[in-house]
Amino acid sequence: MRLDKYLSEKLDFSRNQITNLIKNGLVKVNNKVITKPSFKVTENDNIEYEIKTFNQEENYEVDFDVPIIYEDDDILVINKPSGLVIHPAPSVKEATLVDWLKSKNINLSTISGEERHGIVHRIDKETTGALVIAKNNDAHQFLSDQLQDKTMGRIYLAIIDLPLKEDCEIDRPIARNPKNRLKQAVVHNGRNAKTRFLKLCSQDGQNGEIIACKLFTGRTHQIRVHLNSINRHIIGDSLYGAKENDGRVMLHAYILYLIHPKTKQKMIFKAEIFDDMKQKINKICKEEENEKLNEEYIISRFDNFSDYRVYN
Repeated sequence: MRLDKYLSEKLDFSRNQITNLIKNGLVKVNNKVITKPSFKVTENDNIEYEIKTFNQEENYEVDFDVPIIYEDDDILVINKPSGLVIHPAPSVKEATLVDWLKSKNINLSTISGEERHGIVHRIDKETTGALVIAKNNDAHQFLSDQLQDKTMGRIYLAIIDLPLKEDCEIDRPIARNPKNRLKQAVVHNGRNAKTRFLKLCSQDGQNGEIIACKLFTGRTHQIRVHLNSINRHIIGDSLYGAKENDGRVMLHAYILYLIHPKTKQKMIFKAEIFDDMKQKINKICKEEENEKLNEEYIISRFDNFSDYRVYN
């Protein structure tokens, strides 16, 4: 049997978490470190795994704070600012969200590898909004399972350059762009990806429009790629063709919904919109349209998303 499959069954961890352990050199078979998840194990093999405490060779100064939306003994929900990287990597030469969590002495889960303590899901560096952190391994596993079965998710707000013709769903596969490795693209043999887009408000004579976006899969740059595939772009997203560059991508994870890992209660969190994006929204949305930014209104619209165009 494959090593990753065997361990995910025996340890009751997700395959993705086991893959991280193996690739980080934290699994041995017969006293030999194995870094290939596909390694074949057989009867009587001796398998060891290790959960390390976080250790980073370079310590970067944490000179920022992060708004906390909710916290208890199992989870922490934060409102990520723009420009903040989630976890350390060889290419990252600045303090990350994980560094901030460490500086606050917040207990974190450990099953995603030592550089990603507590990190269940991610948001791009320039994107803002709601992110849940796991404080222990049981919570991490429970939340990871929800990502897989879609009982946890996020609804985003975006400001786009050209209005959508109508509410729509884009169901097109995504993979790395063969012509530019910094980008993703709609590729015939890519991984399946589905996003729904909801028109919220626009203004006569203005090109910009506020839309809500609901992810059904979690591909890199998914919202940006799907919009680009219908010739729409998020303001500030020069990587995918936006002509107006305002310093950052105007994309915000506005609503996070999940089931609490301990109480099993359904919970919904709203991440307040940061000032730079709020100013742009106020220029586009008429005063009488502000109710369309209400989280209950947006959720109800997606729940009754029956009249929309599907792009395949």
